[in-house]
Amino acid sequence: MAAGGHKASFTEVWDNVPCLPCVSFLESNERKPPLRQPVSLVTIGILFLAGFLSGVVNAIAGGGTFLTFGAMTMLGVPPISANATSSIAQFPGYITSTWAYMADIRQMWRGAVAFAIISAVGALAGALILLSLDNVAFGALVPWLLLAATALFAAGPWLRPKKLAARAADAPASLAGRIVQFFTSIYGGFFGAGMGVMMLATLGLTEGGDYHRLNALKNMLSIVIAAVAIIIFASGGVVAWTHAAIMVPGVALGGYAGVWTARRVPQALVRTFVVAVGLFLAGYYFTEG
Repeated sequence: MAAGGHKASFTEVWDNVPCLPCVSFLESNERKPPLRQPVSLVTIGILFLAGFLSGVVNAIAGGGTFLTFGAMTMLGVPPISANATSSIAQFPGYITSTWAYMADIRQMWRGAVAFAIISAVGALAGALILLSLDNVAFGALVPWLLLAATALFAAGPWLRPKKLAARAADAPASLAGRIVQFFTSIYGGFFGAGMGVMMLATLGLTEGGDYHRLNALKNMLSIVIAAVAIIIFASGGVVAWTHAAIMVPGVALGGYAGVWTARRVPQALVRTFVVAVGLFLAGYYFTEG
């Protein structure tokens, strides 16, 4: 409890923790507060652990963005930078997942290319919209975005596409699919949490077909959306690169460990954990924001 009866926030308490030899993030821009968060050994441990757990839950049920984004914002990283940096931390997982589905993607390359172009345009729009905001405005949206993403994630088992009449593997993307994917990509470029669940649901409704075909397409489009957003975020100077460098190895190791964990821990239990984290973070930002 601070002087005068003021209850210190998590960030205020963290700012008073002694910092071991550290690196400072410096970014001066009137729209975005400076990134001056010291990176102590304790902070490194927290970020690595968040990345590791993110990789584990992504390998089992998805939802790892909640952990990386939440860890950074609770450590004092401005929300726009935390969002941008989290996109980078998750990126290697998109690549490995897509690589595993390359045979499926080659079979539907015509539709995949059309969706990729549309996704790139949508992600560009979403990332630019994000950078047009300041941290105060985006911070006010964060709890609502987290609630929406948590609801999407919780509903994931019911949104999983049913095996509808399959289109030809190399058929061009439908008009409805292109329109819906454009708006999904805007969301992905802007925030991204829950994007995978959203894409699986919308692609299932507009394209139909086998689940693995849709999952392959979703993974490939996730790479496109994240890559475009990362380029824009890096150009805008909002990426906390050292935070990203700490989390990426954790995410990679967590993804490997997640394969082992998936055979021993029920997916429903992991999904419940991720939903609880999402609700906790939404509640935290409602009270602290």
